[in-house]
Amino acid sequence: MTKHRAKPNILVVNDDGITATGIKNLMEVMQEIGNVVVVAPDSPQSGMGHAITIGKPIRFDKVDLYNGVEMYKCSGTPVDCVKLGVNKIFKGQKPDLCVSGINHGLNNSINVLYSGTMSAAVEGAIEKIPSIGFSMDDFAADADFSHTKKYIKDICLQVLENGLPEGVLLNVNFPKGDQLKGVKICRQANAKWMEEFEERVDPYKRPYYWLTGVFENFDKGEDTDVWALEHGYVSVVPVQFDLTAHHAIQTLNGWNFTGADQLKSDQGKTTISAPDGINLG
Repeated sequence: MTKHRAKPNILVVNDDGITATGIKNLMEVMQEIGNVVVVAPDSPQSGMGHAITIGKPIRFDKVDLYNGVEMYKCSGTPVDCVKLGVNKIFKGQKPDLCVSGINHGLNNSINVLYSGTMSAAVEGAIEKIPSIGFSMDDFAADADFSHTKKYIKDICLQVLENGLPEGVLLNVNFPKGDQLKGVKICRQANAKWMEEFEERVDPYKRPYYWLTGVFENFDKGEDTDVWALEHGYVSVVPVQFDLTAHHAIQTLNGWNFTGADQLKSDQGKTTISAPDGINLG
């Protein structure tokens, strides 16, 4: 990669594939800010979470889709794209910013765990790169992202100017439609998918299953990403990859683990063996 240090170097990734409308719009915004390198899957990788490719080769090829943009397609997952971008394009010299998206569909609440978009941003944060995932509530292949661009640019400039706490990245979601009321800093809502597996039959009379479900919000708070999006705001949630439930450590330390007690008891004993091998301890 050719680096011009007067401008920040920006890695752009996604999970919808290198030809998706969302990544084209994100790339266009990033070109207004800095030097852009795009590394994206060669086909859609939605719902891959933090999967990486193990046990088979990854294809990684330079492509020429847009004039003046350094772009690569990858046969692996969104996380693979970040790893290869950092190691093979930036060659260990970390980019100043990693942005993922714009995803076709929301990644609010529990969806952050399943999202390939957000996992790519998480991988950027693991590499200690300031990272942001962007998603919008529109699954259409030709979705109009134009109204998101000024917010994306502003959020990225704020991150570049102020930085992020170590281990923290941003999950940014846009509601559908161009009547946005502004930005809300939120927490992740307590919500989940109430899933069903619809059984169908193929032409050979063999059953197969299609995942369906309804998204249910159990959280009535007005400080959540779900509430913000339902009320026309851009939701910004700071998230982290440290999954330790720190508040539960004290509780668990109060439990009586008999195996641990036995180990302590055994460690305090002195074992002596007689000549015939009888244990005298």
